[in-house]
Amino acid sequence: MENLPLIPNADLRRAIMHLQGLSIAPHTKLGSDGLLNLIDQMGFVQVDSINTVERAHHMILFARNQTYRPEHLRQLHEKDGSVFENWTHDASIIPSRFYPYWRHRFSREADGLRERWRSWRREGFEDMIEDTLEKVRQNGELMSRHLLGDGPKKPKGGDGWWDWHPSKTALEYLWRTGALCVARREGFQKVYDLPERAVDTVHLEARCGEAEFIDWACSSALRRLGFAAHGEIAAFWGMISPAIAKDWCEARLGNEIVQVLADPSDGSEPKPVYALADYENLLAAAPTPPARLRVLSPFDPVIRDRKRLSRLFGYEYRIEVFVPEAKRVYGYYVFPLLEGDRLVGRIDMKHDRKTSVLGVRAVWLEPGVKMTSGRSQRLEAELERIRKFTSANQIVYANGWLKTE
Repeated sequence: MENLPLIPNADLRRAIMHLQGLSIAPHTKLGSDGLLNLIDQMGFVQVDSINTVERAHHMILFARNQTYRPEHLRQLHEKDGSVFENWTHDASIIPSRFYPYWRHRFSREADGLRERWRSWRREGFEDMIEDTLEKVRQNGELMSRHLLGDGPKKPKGGDGWWDWHPSKTALEYLWRTGALCVARREGFQKVYDLPERAVDTVHLEARCGEAEFIDWACSSALRRLGFAAHGEIAAFWGMISPAIAKDWCEARLGNEIVQVLADPSDGSEPKPVYALADYENLLAAAPTPPARLRVLSPFDPVIRDRKRLSRLFGYEYRIEVFVPEAKRVYGYYVFPLLEGDRLVGRIDMKHDRKTSVLGVRAVWLEPGVKMTSGRSQRLEAELERIRKFTSANQIVYANGWLKTE
């Protein structure tokens, strides 16, 4: 390990930001084609139901390019079929050219979900699977609310969002295992249909073998992470085990991939990680990120892996949605603030759609970061971009919005 090359922390940050689309010129006109290329570069974009300011996938894409508009994503998904929605580590928007690899995930999920969901959700959903699928075959697009009359429903006050009606569970099972797809959403409600009616036929009909699938799952993850341990490679798509990723790395070490030392942000012992053999080309190609200040979604791919985030950026973060209000350190749904290649703080804000106000409740800066006039101007400029993006009429700052403690 003493002979392994050391990659400076600043280079690691620059590489991951470049690979995850955070170094592109923010004013570059995107359009539908550019958006598809961006999603492909990132690998996927996570979807989440919380809509404090805007949906997570829209926030993630807007942080990378301020010409992004949700209608471009709808075009790709609902009309072109060039992206589809399924599961990575969570619900995500994925390029349809990856669909052949998801067939392997579908087959893995088929038995595992049945077993887990019998105890997690409701007995009886398996009896609804074939009937639910036939309804979609015969009648076309379908939403869970269309099936609420089918079978018993547990009384309110049970298990919260896990307390699904059996037909809803059957729909989710059919989606997670590839028999159905999410053709579009109304509001945030899934509209299900057969994949052949919604996914680009070229990708839908393609197939790949097990070895090709594993090779893709590992190599494509490493290309998007730049420098990663085998567990991080496995976790990127959430499709293979760490043991499989480790075997893949060891089989290619010294040929397709190499080991290097990743210099952590806190000056502690460097960590051995894997990189593609041509990683020096990556470092040479990675530009300095834009200096502007940006708001990131809590589900941004750079934020998602908390241990990796801490190691690369020295930034500790957790979503406090499920933390009791009295125990929250910051707030219900607080957004990280990125400036250049540094995470400099966090902001608690909400778009009140009734009053059309983007309300800033509080801003916390990281230790050693000051609210200079330049930084204040950059923050105000970013909030104005978000105001326009969300169509809010005005920005309102709460009293004492800047927290100094």
